[in-house]
Amino acid sequence: MADRHALTIVGFLFAIVTVAVMLTAAMMVKGHADGRYSLEGAATAKASPPRR
Repeated sequence: MADRHALTIVGFLFAIVTVAVMLTAAMMVKGHADGRYSLEGAATAKASPPRR
C-alpha cells in the first residue's frame, strides 16, 4: 500500500488542478456574463435554398 506522504502529495496535486479548473471556469462565465465572449459570431452562415 502507498504511504501517507505519497497520498498527501497526490491529494495536493489533485486539489491544485481542481482549483485551476474552477478558476478558469469562473473567469469564462464572468466574461460571458459581461459580454466579452459571445456564442454568436459576427458573420453568421446563411442556409441556401434547397436545390431541385
